[in-house]
Amino acid sequence: MEGESWGELGRDSRSMEGESWRELGREELEHQYSPSHWSPRMDKDSVIEAHVRETAEGTRAARARTQTSLNISYGDSESEKLDMYLPQGQPTEFPLLIYIHGGYWQFLSKEESGFMVPPLASLGIAVMVMDYDLAPKGHMDLIVSQVRRSIAVTLKRWPQITEAYLCGHSAGAHLAAMTLCTDWSEYGVTPNFKGAVLVSGVYDLHPITQTYVNQALRMSWEVAQRNSPVQCVAQTKSHAGTCHIVIVVAEHDSPEFHRQSREYFQRLLALGLAVTFTQVGGTDHFDVIERLSQEDYALTQLILEMAMKK
Repeated sequence: MEGESWGELGRDSRSMEGESWRELGREELEHQYSPSHWSPRMDKDSVIEAHVRETAEGTRAARARTQTSLNISYGDSESEKLDMYLPQGQPTEFPLLIYIHGGYWQFLSKEESGFMVPPLASLGIAVMVMDYDLAPKGHMDLIVSQVRRSIAVTLKRWPQITEAYLCGHSAGAHLAAMTLCTDWSEYGVTPNFKGAVLVSGVYDLHPITQTYVNQALRMSWEVAQRNSPVQCVAQTKSHAGTCHIVIVVAEHDSPEFHRQSREYFQRLLALGLAVTFTQVGGTDHFDVIERLSQEDYALTQLILEMAMKK
């Protein structure tokens, strides 16, 4: 894993540095925003199938090994449910990792989101994962608000939580970034966010409006504007200015995912936030997060170091 550098990127990645996404044709733009097209491990269909299988099996294993509170309602919608994985030993106080799944806001669920629990729970860290209304039922404003409400309910229900950490993957990294720019006064809580690990995320939604992804989301330009973390960095500084933010990109993410991650990093850095950019070598958009089930994985160790730092 490399800090604040591009590392060994391919020629296409370097040639696109600084190039506007608006200059790309529709076909190329959709290629750039199709993460499964960029994996060197397997074809585009197989890599998604393997990701779902790996994360679902990992979640089942975590539930079998960990004390859980499942399907807790955080709202009135059927989808507004969360799962809590509690640390071993029932400590009186514990840190919390909030994991937000990806799937382009229209796929996956909490049933595939507990795979990283065992190495964290065994060392005293609780994990919360949530469902939200997937598109087309869910729209972007609603999804962002649901994630925020799920966090508020969790913090109120478990006063033993001393501090919170965020981890989001892909669309989940976007939602985690939107969480960081939240004014929590309307939610009745004040989260003590100490760290955020944002993995292979999308931080500017405007390009998404021009791709197949928006067929289900139906985002207008204005909706994309107010839900783009790159447009909310001032609010992030106001509401999460002491949080250590780590922007992570997989080596084999597309050039557009690299550009988005780098741009968001630079905007946060310019405002003086504690932010790090890192690339994980030898990974694609999917196994970069799947490996969180391994205690010796670099990102798992990063989360552990954050949460166990005295």
